[in-house]
Amino acid sequence: MKRNDAKWLVVMIFAIGLVFTSCKKDEDDDNDTQVNEFVATDAAFENFSSWNLGAELRGADPSLGMAHGGNDSTAIRSIYFFDNAKPVNGKYPVGTVIVKYSHNPAGSLNEYTAMVKRGIGFDASNGDWEYFMLSGDGEIATDTDGMQMRGDGPTMMGGMCLSCHIKADNQDFIFTSR
Repeated sequence: MKRNDAKWLVVMIFAIGLVFTSCKKDEDDDNDTQVNEFVATDAAFENFSSWNLGAELRGADPSLGMAHGGNDSTAIRSIYFFDNAKPVNGKYPVGTVIVKYSHNPAGSLNEYTAMVKRGIGFDASNGDWEYFMLSGDGEIATDTDGMQMRGDGPTMMGGMCLSCHIKADNQDFIFTSR
């Protein structure tokens, strides 16, 4: 075989291989389905302090009122985003999990709160967010009746949170821009 014939053969084999691999069904195609609903369990908040620290805000923030140490000049508010979630076209995707740890050096402020984008019309008029109170280990906190402290806009839990978060409805109810 001549040298040019060998080159031509190599090029043809490469081209045929390229055609077959580009036509092959991607093995991940079946896993590319969009998540329509995400219901958080304790596992959704595990190891939140190892997630991406999206923001760390310090000092009093009068816009918060009493929430998250808004009236405490020593307050530190650390905001963690699971999988470094970011908005797409101004809206966070279903399954977005955000945890805020509000604390101060004196230890008089030690609060863990969270938001989860539920989806499928969970609370459509309020961005489909569910709000949570957490314990320090990332488990969903319970009230004195043993009920999980979670909810949407119309519920007591969600209503407390939404009374402020509604002010950020133009940012998908999130104050920390990303």
